[in-house]
Amino acid sequence: MKIVKTIEELSQARRELNGSVGFVPTMGALHNGHLSLMQKSIAENDHTIVSVFVNPTQFLEGEDFHTYPQRTQADIKICELAGVSILFMPTVEMMYSKMEPTILAPSSKAYVLEGLARPGHFDGVLRVVLKLFNLTKPTRAYFGKKDAQQLYLLQNMVASLFVDLEIVPCEIVREDDGLALSSRNVYLSPQERKDALLLCESLKVATHAIIAGERDIAKIKTEMLQTLKPLHVEYVEILNRDFDTISTIEIGNSIILVCAKVGTTRLIDNLWI
Repeated sequence: MKIVKTIEELSQARRELNGSVGFVPTMGALHNGHLSLMQKSIAENDHTIVSVFVNPTQFLEGEDFHTYPQRTQADIKICELAGVSILFMPTVEMMYSKMEPTILAPSSKAYVLEGLARPGHFDGVLRVVLKLFNLTKPTRAYFGKKDAQQLYLLQNMVASLFVDLEIVPCEIVREDDGLALSSRNVYLSPQERKDALLLCESLKVATHAIIAGERDIAKIKTEMLQTLKPLHVEYVEILNRDFDTISTIEIGNSIILVCAKVGTTRLIDNLWI
């Protein structure tokens, strides 16, 4: 595995790769969720590039940019053992200039849910990911379904800007007890870790209701909110996969999304129906 820390080094290393290239962008603090993306990329491509970059433009004022978990040596080891070809670890100064164009995510889909609580967040996500696409020139790029809204907006950007690559959605990876893996889980105290299970529990409640034949979204949301009552809930929404409002469950075209604060840690989860 080559570890490259400058754009020039990445360009040289990329030129040496023949065949298909998979790309997994991360912000580090790698866990089994990230590993599953790498493994899928390695299985489907001749080479895999992973980036580790904590992107400042997707953090709002007061968020955890300066305290975001960093485990550089562990991240390197995980990528090496996985069989990654290139690990790209740039600095902020390399990735951003003082005068550059920006990208604005479509407001109708980017300023709801995550974007309502974090206005401008997706502008920063699209901006950095497009830069990384241009640098790594991948055949395929791998993103987790846990960040469902991000995934939708990235797919839209690739289609709208005619970016020549395939976005590959990857299944959510969970702990044995059901908690969706997240780098921010390290913020949780033991009690908060138990409380966080209410997010996936609410999705199980929705699943059972749907299996029993319930299709009314208002009723399903009411049951979920009852389960989530001990937490500070930011949203529970059931939308179609284009993130449009619907009144009844559409099997094969719906996403149930939940966001809640557990202590001071903001967690998201979802279920694709």
